[in-house]
Amino acid sequence: MLNKLKLHPALYWELTQDGIKCRLCPHECLIKKEKIGICKTRVNVENKLFTKAFGNICSISIDPIEKKPLFHFSPSSETFSIAIGGCTFRCLNCQNYSISQKDPESVEQYYLSPEQIVTKAIKNNCNSISYTYSEPVAFFEFMLETANIARSKGINNIMVSNGYINHKPLAELSQYLDAANIDLKTFDNTIYKKISGGSLQPVLDTLIMLHEKGVWLEITYLIIPEWSDNLNSIREMCNWLFANNFSDVPLHFSRFFPTYKLDDLPPTPVEILVKAMEIAKQEGIKYVYFGNVREQNGENTYCYNCKELLIKRTGFNVLENHISNGKCNYCNSIVPGMW
Repeated sequence: MLNKLKLHPALYWELTQDGIKCRLCPHECLIKKEKIGICKTRVNVENKLFTKAFGNICSISIDPIEKKPLFHFSPSSETFSIAIGGCTFRCLNCQNYSISQKDPESVEQYYLSPEQIVTKAIKNNCNSISYTYSEPVAFFEFMLETANIARSKGINNIMVSNGYINHKPLAELSQYLDAANIDLKTFDNTIYKKISGGSLQPVLDTLIMLHEKGVWLEITYLIIPEWSDNLNSIREMCNWLFANNFSDVPLHFSRFFPTYKLDDLPPTPVEILVKAMEIAKQEGIKYVYFGNVREQNGENTYCYNCKELLIKRTGFNVLENHISNGKCNYCNSIVPGMW
């Protein structure tokens, strides 16, 4: 049954003489009385900050883990995916704009408590919960409390995010995260601002912290014609990843299809995806994939040492798996991941 939207006290803010300064994400919105932040979820009520996004679920789905995408984390498992309206970005290419670009009140939503989410995940035989589809940072408090409970029940927590979050809240959240897939929009800060409304450096900082905290990390880079398809910039990004010890972190290049405010652009040429993969490997990234391509399969996992096929995938389906106890069945080399 559809429930009336409930407010919940928000975390990470301070009261100033000009209004509430939100400290959750790098936007650090100054929110005056009865106004909301960029994320559309955090509201100033009588100079106290509340979130509209606590438990007001707009989407629930049971997905293959490969859809996140996570290729080195519990392959073939199913994850309990949830979303709440709102986002910290304004991406011109957003595939889920019908929920991410609206506040929780503007989309159909049903109230579920963190305990109920965890219970449903267990009943549906899911060994993980994914905070996904919109932007989980926009429903930070709900994600944090749910993740805490899930951890106590032996359920893994996965964040699929744009990575736009400040240091302190991310440090707290990282205690309960098991895996994350972070969108890296481009490696050009000017383009980053134009396409998403955010900046590059905070996302890089998030990648570094998650990696240092031991959260299993995978990165998605959507190649958009005229926006993020510059191969020199992609090489620069891969250089940065290698220099910052991300060579073992899987990198997913994803094909763009026309959508939202970029519906006048063509799909990404497949040859650009192939070239991007080649560049990443040349620069030392060991596990590189490309997706959203039916004609070619860029989603198989190969042993970095002996080059044998380890995991054969078609779409989100795993057809073969030759990894045992985290090692290649052929040469016994360790394959980074959580298997």
